[in-house]
Amino acid sequence: MSLMGSLWTGVSGLQTSNNALNTTAHNMSNMDTVGYTRQQVSQGTRPYVTIEKNNKTNWKQLGLGVNYTLTRQERDYFLDKNYRRESGRSAFYDVSTSTMEEIEYILGESESGGSIEGHEFSESLSNLWVAIQELSKDPTSSVNQNLFVTRSYEFITRASAVYTSLCQYQDNLNKTIVKDVNNINSYAQEIEALNRKIVATEAGGVEHANDLRDRRNYLLDELAKMGNISYSEDTLGYLTVQFEGIDLVKGSMVNTIELYTDPKTGFYTPYWKMLAHCDYDKNGNIIVTKEGISGAEVFDLTATVSSDLNTDIGSLKAMLLARGDHKATYSELKDINPDGEYEEGWYDRNISQSIVMNIQAEFDQLINAVTTKINEILAEEAERAGAADVSDYLRDENGDPYQLFVLKNEGNGWTVSNIEINQVLRQNPALLKFRKEEHSEDNPLTERLKAAFEEKIYTLNPNVQTPVCFRDYYKNLVSQVANSGSVFRGIQVTQTQTAEGLFNAREQVVGVSSDEELTNMIRFQNAYNASSRYINVISEMLEHILTTLGR
Repeated sequence: MSLMGSLWTGVSGLQTSNNALNTTAHNMSNMDTVGYTRQQVSQGTRPYVTIEKNNKTNWKQLGLGVNYTLTRQERDYFLDKNYRRESGRSAFYDVSTSTMEEIEYILGESESGGSIEGHEFSESLSNLWVAIQELSKDPTSSVNQNLFVTRSYEFITRASAVYTSLCQYQDNLNKTIVKDVNNINSYAQEIEALNRKIVATEAGGVEHANDLRDRRNYLLDELAKMGNISYSEDTLGYLTVQFEGIDLVKGSMVNTIELYTDPKTGFYTPYWKMLAHCDYDKNGNIIVTKEGISGAEVFDLTATVSSDLNTDIGSLKAMLLARGDHKATYSELKDINPDGEYEEGWYDRNISQSIVMNIQAEFDQLINAVTTKINEILAEEAERAGAADVSDYLRDENGDPYQLFVLKNEGNGWTVSNIEINQVLRQNPALLKFRKEEHSEDNPLTERLKAAFEEKIYTLNPNVQTPVCFRDYYKNLVSQVANSGSVFRGIQVTQTQTAEGLFNAREQVVGVSSDEELTNMIRFQNAYNASSRYINVISEMLEHILTTLGR
């Protein structure tokens, strides 16, 4: 090779080493950048110059030096895929666990002490039982009568506060759902924009948009935490992303997720805009109905939650399941839907998988059972004493049996949010008197009240076989929440460890090691210096030839 050609070989070494040093510096400067992927230099040989072809196996060739072929990202497809799946599952159980902890707090039985409403309700139930016991000792005592009515008022008031807290937590979940859906749409729009930039950057086949790809991979990580995703990249660089089995990003198209607002509850249901059937009013405005989004919902919330089926992935799905689609009542434990119609399997399909709705229905059942039972006993004793034209015992001025609890709105049912204390009896508890016409104390009535609190005929839900009494119902309800919370926490811990293990394994591939990069920097610096010295030697040889032999 000529000396001038040798200079070119040295220059190629300088250029390649310089680019490698720049890549190493780029890695070092982005060591703490979230989502950054370690970049590695790939070097190759420049085309050879063939001098002579002696035979097919022994050609005389001269090399033209080293070539900086590309800067590639160090990623593992299978680690990415597994990490994103397990991080989504971890997010699902994070939400489920936090929901159970919030319910424990509302019920007043969390490790941090619980809410005031929960503690007060637990005390009010115990106090009502004590008041009934005291009433049985002396039914005609005005003090005991007043205590009975007062404790009943406290019971229903504090029960309403607990149920209201459960409903407020549903509303908070509802607001968070809006934020998550907006984030999903925002991520999808950004991925589509990155698709176009990456394709434009890499169209020439020379430059690689590694930093843009880092951002796109980070967005995939974030999307994976909200739902079950799958993705693939075509030869041009366009990334197609599916969310819950439907195309979210495909080429330059983004399928947005919209929110349907239930007019009764205000709860949001995510649905695919492209799959929904919308109507239009006379002004051309879009009208979205529940029937129109049927089949277009993003999540199938009736599907069994199972790791085998991958139906336990994503924080958004966990929030929708935890919130439910309405505020549940006691009647739904008997497979009666909100429209008041019997529908076989309603509880198992629509209530049991929702953490909040299940607790709402079970709690409401306790309040309904206590209030209606007390009213029933009072009414039966009034009837036993005689008709209204014969006896006024336990009857009001209209001849109707006194009811300690009354409905706020007729027709809405005996639910905790629709029950209040009879204000007439609250203002004058002595109207109950508990003294019969013959002036004898009504001990049978108070004994029936006591028996009602000790009768073990109530179950928390259709899937629980052990009957309990009023006194133990709330304890069992709290225990059920605690046991479920313990199960969720166990799964959460295991799932978190799995996700962290995959994350750490992935970091060993994509993460930047300062020690490794410093080693590379020294190596490339030495290579740069070697190329520089090589050029100096060639330069001296040329100078010697020109100055000495050229005379």
